[in-house]
This record gives sequence, structure tokens and C-alpha cells, in this order.
Amino acid sequence: MFEGQLNLPIDERAMPLNLPQRLRSIVDAEYPRFSGGEMERRRAAIGRLLTGAPCDHLVFLGANRFGAIVNWLTQWPVTTEAVGVFTPGQRDAMFIHYYNHLPLARRLAAEADVQWGGPSAIGNAVAELERRGAKRDRVAVIGPVGAEQQAALTQAFGKVVSLNKAFVNLRRVKSAEEIDWLRIGAWLSDLGMAALRDNARPGMSERELWDVVERGYVAQGGGHGIHYLGMTSMHAPDVAVPAQWASNRKLAKGDAVTAEITATFWDYGGQVLRTFAVGEAPTQLYRDLHDTADAAFDAMAAVIRHGAKPADVIAASGIIEERGFTTIDDIVHGYGGGYLSPILSSRSRVDGAHPVPDEPFEADMMLVIQPNVVTADKRAGVQTGEMVRVTETGIERMHGLARGFGRIG
Repeated sequence: MFEGQLNLPIDERAMPLNLPQRLRSIVDAEYPRFSGGEMERRRAAIGRLLTGAPCDHLVFLGANRFGAIVNWLTQWPVTTEAVGVFTPGQRDAMFIHYYNHLPLARRLAAEADVQWGGPSAIGNAVAELERRGAKRDRVAVIGPVGAEQQAALTQAFGKVVSLNKAFVNLRRVKSAEEIDWLRIGAWLSDLGMAALRDNARPGMSERELWDVVERGYVAQGGGHGIHYLGMTSMHAPDVAVPAQWASNRKLAKGDAVTAEITATFWDYGGQVLRTFAVGEAPTQLYRDLHDTADAAFDAMAAVIRHGAKPADVIAASGIIEERGFTTIDDIVHGYGGGYLSPILSSRSRVDGAHPVPDEPFEADMMLVIQPNVVTADKRAGVQTGEMVRVTETGIERMHGLARGFGRIG
């Protein structure tokens, strides 16, 4: 094991800007909470979805730390299982799996009636719907619904309407408070990338670099989203994009490191992508790749604004193909509460390319612009990009970490 990687400092001279005091006060709260006004906004939005369905009640679900609707509607981050019942004008009921999770769930989801789910959380939810007089074909769901849960709801209430797509669409445009929390997520993600930049050195494994990244943000209140890393020799490359699981390969002089990092503030994460050369200047190939990625980022960013069309962004990314390169990952996607529309692929990415949506961008959408430029043989590539906010006239950077080809060592 590499000696001395623990508790390595971040270079303060290269740190992202500190958080404004109004955001620092959110981070420093014992348990950060959204305002009552923000939560009422969310409840009203769900009420409108039900009216349009048309349905009278919503069953909302999450499991294994997945299911954004539970956190968004109650402020309880899902642990093992949570099943809730929402009825306009009534207090939410929520049933969770582990009895020892009740004290904290009741504290964080203070506006809901939180109970133990017993042997069947969905069974308790069905009973609650019956107490509320739910009628057949008038119940909707949001969240991951398992086969047994679907069967229980269908048997009791007939056709159940999925509002998952409508909820995802609802999350595309962010409120002012959500934007503040996303700024915090961006700052935490920057800390993770800065920790990688300032503390990585030859001899460390990818596993150890994952440890370094998390140490950059955990003590500041950050949670783990993703820290994808790719390591390969710039002189004989064989890795074009970051990997989702760490290998035990050791970092070496002459390597290129590509990284995609998301640290979260509760359910709100940033996303920052960067490339570093280790111990020496980038090779000509890697300079060409990164110059192209920077140019593509700037070209796409120049197009994006309220009312712009996704097809225009794809056209702006054409510099990638003009210079003889291609991509593997998406070049733009919506963000904040999920991997959201629009999800855009470069024009040369045929396999796995997403249909180009016609809906224009809207102000206060969050996007990740990420031109992951790779060689045609897909053996070498770079990462650059970050989360941005769509405005009436362009984009606003959410991240403070400097762009550019970074250096390690």
C-alpha cells in the first residue's frame, strides 16, 4: 500500500472560492431543511399532477437509498424502504422498513405521520388508502414499484397510474432554494476534484485515489455520488473514459488521469469532469484531444440559453468530428434530482445515441456539459465539463474549480 496517503492536505492556494455566508449557514445547520414555502410549492405541484391524471391519491416509494420522490416530498432520505401516501389537503402517511430508523425519520420528515412498515410497508399503505376512501382507478404512483407492490395496489384499487415521467419532467426546472443546494453540491464536488489534483502522486492505486477524493468533501458535509476514474499511459493509451469501479492499477509518471466526480449535499449534487497529466507535459495527442474538448464545451455553452433547441447544441459540438474525434458518453444531460432530459449525444455516436428532443431549454434548468472527446479507436480520451445553470441569456457556472488540462506531480 502507498505510504502517507491519509490526511493529505488540499493546496489552499488552488482551492475553489469559499461558500457565501447564506449557503454556509445551510451547510452548518444541524440538519439542513427546506423552507415551509418550498415544501408547499412541491405539494401543490404534485397536487396538479394528480388532478391531470386524474387521481385522488398518490403512493410514493423508495428503496435502498433510491427514489427521489420520498426525499423531495418529505425530506427523508430513503434508507432501506419507504412507502408513503399523499392526498391533497391531508397529512402524508409514510411507512418505513427498519424500526430503528423511525426516530430520525420522524425528525427529518416532521410534517408526515411516519410509522413502522411492519412486515409489509405496501400493505400498510393499502390500508391507509382504504381509510382515506380511495376509489378504484384513482390511485397514482411515483417511484420504483416492485412486482409484489404493484400486485397489492392493483388488487385493491384496479388500474394504478404511473406519474414517474411527469415527476421527472417536473424536476427539470429548479426552484431558487434547490439552486442554492445545488451550488453547495457543486462546491463539494469541486473539493473532491481538488483533493485528487493536489494529493495524487505516482505509486497510488485507483482505490487509494477514491479514498483521497472522498476525504476532500466528507468532513464538509458531502455525500458520495460518483467518483469515476480512468488511468492510462499517454504514450500507449488503452483507457478512453473513466471507470465506474476502481482497479488496483498504480498511478505512474506519464499517465493521463480522467475523472468524473459528484459529491452530494443530501439529494443535491454537483458534477465536475477534469483531466490531469502525471509528472510530465501532455503528449501532442492529449493536447489535441483536450483542446478539442475545450472548444466543444465553449461552442455548446455559447448556444445554450432559455428557448434554445437541443439540436443546435449538437450542431455546435460538431468541432469534435471536424477534428477527427468522437465521443463515448453523452455530451449534455439534464441534472439535479436525476439524470434528466435533454440527454444529447454527439452526431458521430451512433450506437446508444438518444433521440434529439424538440423541447427548448428553460431558465433554471441544470445541465452537465461534458464533451468527452476520444480517438476514433476509443483507446485515448479526455474529460472536461461541469454542471451549469440555464439563464435567459446563456449559462451560469455552478462550479468554482478552474477549467483546463491539470497537472499532478
